[in-house]
Amino acid sequence: MREHRDRRLRRVAPVHGRQRLAKRLAGETNGASAVEFAIIAPVFILMIVGMLAYGIYFGAANSVQQIAADAARTSIAGLSAAERNTLVTSFIKHNAGAYVFIDPKQVAFKIGDDATDPNQYRVTVTYDASGLPIWALPVPMPGKTISFTSTIRLGGS
Repeated sequence: MREHRDRRLRRVAPVHGRQRLAKRLAGETNGASAVEFAIIAPVFILMIVGMLAYGIYFGAANSVQQIAADAARTSIAGLSAAERNTLVTSFIKHNAGAYVFIDPKQVAFKIGDDATDPNQYRVTVTYDASGLPIWALPVPMPGKTISFTSTIRLGGS
């Protein structure tokens, strides 16, 4: 009886051959790196391009916001509405090009005393960002027009 049992075990023995084959196939890694790279690279590259594009966009938006704030602070030196308007217009025309990612030809602005509160002066700067090099990229971006308003309280009596 023992002999009969040993024969059955020998018939099952080829499992070792399958285990060897499985180990050999699991050890084969030729081309695995290429496949992983082909899957991951497009996503990674798109993420990098997106970060660069949004970095440029946010840099331009920050510059527009800073122009509006600096122009509003410039208005404090004016004693009358006409003098404030002249100071702010001069500041924007002469200094807008000094800000990062800003083309001074694409800057528009609206200035004057706040209609709802005569003790405040309002500067609204609008920038046409269509000249930035980010719009050709395959990344969804915000609008091409960036606009910020800055309000400052007038001093004096």
